[in-house]
Amino acid sequence: MKRRDVLYALAAGALAPLLLSGCGFQLRGSDMPTTLPELSLAGDTESGLAREFISRLQRAGSGVSDQAPWVVTLGTPRLEERTLGGEGRASRDHELTLRASVALQERSDDTYHLHTETLSTSTRIRVNDDDLLNREALFSEARGQLEKQLAQKILARLVNVASWQ
Repeated sequence: MKRRDVLYALAAGALAPLLLSGCGFQLRGSDMPTTLPELSLAGDTESGLAREFISRLQRAGSGVSDQAPWVVTLGTPRLEERTLGGEGRASRDHELTLRASVALQERSDDTYHLHTETLSTSTRIRVNDDDLLNREALFSEARGQLEKQLAQKILARLVNVASWQ
C-alpha cells in the first residue's frame, strides 16, 4: 500500500464522524429512556421467556399490571434445533434458535405500535449425542441463555418502537 493511500484512509476515518454528526446521525441507545412505563402482559405469560421478560422489566424500573396503559403480547417461544456436521459422529455441533412474536398496543385507543413482529436469537453448542443426561442439561442451559438474550432483545425493541408518554 502506498503512503498516499494510507493518508487518504486516515483522513477519511477522521472525517467520517464529523460528516455523520452533520447529517443528524446518532448511535442507537444514546437517548433511550432509563425507565419504561408499566406494561400489561398478554399472550404466553407462563413461559420461561415471559418470566425473564418480567424480571428484566422490574430491573429496568417498570412493572407488570393488568391495568397498564400499554399491552405487550408475547407469542409462545419456539426452540428450533439444527444439527451441524455429518452423521455417525458422537460429538456434534447444534445450532439452537429461539423465536417469539411480540406486539405492542396502546390500550387507550387500541393503536398498535408494533404489530406482531418475530424476534429471534441463536447459539451453537457441542453435544455428545451418546451422553443423554449431559445432552439434556446442555440443551436446558442453552435455552435459559437464549431466553435471557431474547427478553433483552424484546425490551430493546419496545424502547425503540414506542413513543412513551
